[in-house]
Amino acid sequence: MKRILKMNLTSLLERWYQKVPFPFFLLKWLLISLPIGVLVGIAAAIFLWALHFATDWREGHLWIVALLPLGGFFVGLAYHYYGKEVEAGNNLIIDQIHSPKKIIRFRMAPMVLLGTVMTHLFGGSAGREGTAIQIGASISDQFTKWLKLSKRDRRIVLIAGMAAGFGAVFGTPLAGAIFGMEVFLLGKMRYDAIIPAFLAAAFGDFVCRYVSHEYLYIHHSVYNVTGDPNHIIPIDHILYAVIAGVCFGLAARLFARLTHWWGGVLRERVKYPPFRPLLGGALVAGLFGILYFGVGEDIGTRYMGLGLPTIKAAFTTQLAPYDWAGKLLFTALTLGAAYKGGEVTPLFFIGAALGNALSMILPLDMELLAAMGFVGVFAGAANTPLACAVMGLELFGTNYGVYIAIGCVVSFMFSGHAGIYSSQVIGMSKHRLFLKHEGKTLKEVEKDRE
Repeated sequence: MKRILKMNLTSLLERWYQKVPFPFFLLKWLLISLPIGVLVGIAAAIFLWALHFATDWREGHLWIVALLPLGGFFVGLAYHYYGKEVEAGNNLIIDQIHSPKKIIRFRMAPMVLLGTVMTHLFGGSAGREGTAIQIGASISDQFTKWLKLSKRDRRIVLIAGMAAGFGAVFGTPLAGAIFGMEVFLLGKMRYDAIIPAFLAAAFGDFVCRYVSHEYLYIHHSVYNVTGDPNHIIPIDHILYAVIAGVCFGLAARLFARLTHWWGGVLRERVKYPPFRPLLGGALVAGLFGILYFGVGEDIGTRYMGLGLPTIKAAFTTQLAPYDWAGKLLFTALTLGAAYKGGEVTPLFFIGAALGNALSMILPLDMELLAAMGFVGVFAGAANTPLACAVMGLELFGTNYGVYIAIGCVVSFMFSGHAGIYSSQVIGMSKHRLFLKHEGKTLKEVEKDRE
């Protein structure tokens, strides 16, 4: 009797869905996206608080940077013995979107959170986007198991989790939603995920802000950029924006290639995985000591951690013209050695500092070039020009919107088929000269070059 009733109910639902599919689709993903956004938003708030605490403690006890190799070794041990299934991080998530197989284990969330906090506590140069994405995806993928979702729906759930994590940790829900749909397939987007992605990103951002402000007393970074919204953009300024975009794209390509090269060297030369962050951490700590004691305390600490004070200073103060290169080197050495964290906030630093340096050459405002570089280098490195352009609008307003968009799309083109996510599949090549790359991952393209 129960079986008959269940069959009749299923039949009625299928008939109703065929007649009114869109309200059913909206209700379904509203009910799924809401808990995903809430859970990811809470986790993101806790993560931001932990990063804030770790950064403050390190800045008051700089001696801890000397223990960076030891901290990396312990994180490496933890992943080697307890986290091999989730060690691939963002690339694992992208692989699962392309070829859904095993459910991502929930342990990815606490392990990457603790690993990232330790990276920052000991002074490693890393970001937070990778952690937020992994937290979001690992939480959202549990709904696949609980709700017994299809492979198609599982892809959408993973995209929604990524969008929620990204949007919550940066306070940019629109960019988070687009990033989730854009990041895994270069040149194409999954529009069947558009409603869940935007809903999850909006819920995640709201919950993260509420918990952060009301209970943890921390806030997202605010960047005040002026500009005349009625200003007519001269043609020569468009040309200067294109030149800046080229520079941002080349810097993004350099960062991606250097990070992957250093990681490859360590994998080839150091067979025991926990020794890789040990060696990489020793190198980073040694460079910190050379700069701190040999050049100046300010230079020594500038390239550690997130670097938020320097990012903010790039909009108002002339920085040293080499600051972008210093952060690029420190971050490539840190992340290439398998320390946990993300690339995006360091890319913000690299881009804003590079834009600041370009203001010494190009006749554009310093704050404008810093804003363009902030999202432009990220656009080229992650191959997500639309998400980054929208992020620029969310963070800096619409006054410089045209410049920001030009910087992002030109950077995207000039970074080539390289990027920070090696599992990214080239759905549509950036130029017809590289049509043979379509359908391949960035990792496969890199191997073909060799």
